[in-house]
Amino acid sequence: MAAAILAASPAHTRRAWRAWVLPLGALGAAEALLRWRPVQSDAVALPSAVVQALLQALADGSLWSATWQTLAAMLGGLLAGGALGLLVGVWFGLSRRVAARGALLVELLRPLPAVALIPVAMLVFGFGYRLEIFVVGFSVFFPMLMLSHAAVQAVPARLLEVGRMLRLTMAARVRKIVLPAALPRLFVALRLCIGIALVVAVTTEIASNPQGLGYALLSAQQSLAPELMLAVLAWVGLLGWGLNAGLLALQRRWFGGLAATGAGR
Repeated sequence: MAAAILAASPAHTRRAWRAWVLPLGALGAAEALLRWRPVQSDAVALPSAVVQALLQALADGSLWSATWQTLAAMLGGLLAGGALGLLVGVWFGLSRRVAARGALLVELLRPLPAVALIPVAMLVFGFGYRLEIFVVGFSVFFPMLMLSHAAVQAVPARLLEVGRMLRLTMAARVRKIVLPAALPRLFVALRLCIGIALVVAVTTEIASNPQGLGYALLSAQQSLAPELMLAVLAWVGLLGWGLNAGLLALQRRWFGGLAATGAGR
């Protein structure tokens, strides 16, 4: 019967179910192996114990609180760094002269790891949201700049020529021609930057900022609670997957095949 239901379901639903076969199978195998040959370790726990710890952390609200802290810092950094990167990327895409003059500075700063700025940010901002927003904002600024630059350069030249023929101002050309034409690619850039922002936010919390999911992960490790540590780790993975899946669904609904850039499929 299960096979018949699967066969009758839409193709994308069948693919979604098949994608879960490998991780669920791996968890089942790990559960069976650890029950057959128990291991005394501060880093290993039964998958069933991890699920139980996850449900408990969700029920008592501690995991939700940590999640909101991480999301708030992540979205703050994404808005600050992503918006600035978008503006500079559009500017570079519309002006080859500006792009050429700014290329050296971009290439000098872009290789800097965002987490390497944590000591400097701590001196300037101290602990808290401002520290994390700054680090996350730096981490997404350059990817958004480069991807938006490429998106604007991909706008057909004939559309830009129409704007010149209509004698539109630069602001009007950006608003009425450039952004609508580049929007599918910019949405893909947003998806990629959200993934980067989540990783950097959790890393910053582990390294220096006592809040959010990263600090919850570190606290569980220091408390020698491997089931809770792995539960928080799994929750971070599920959170990233959920954010990407939601944005991917919106991308397919709004743009269809227009955002065919490899990263969107």
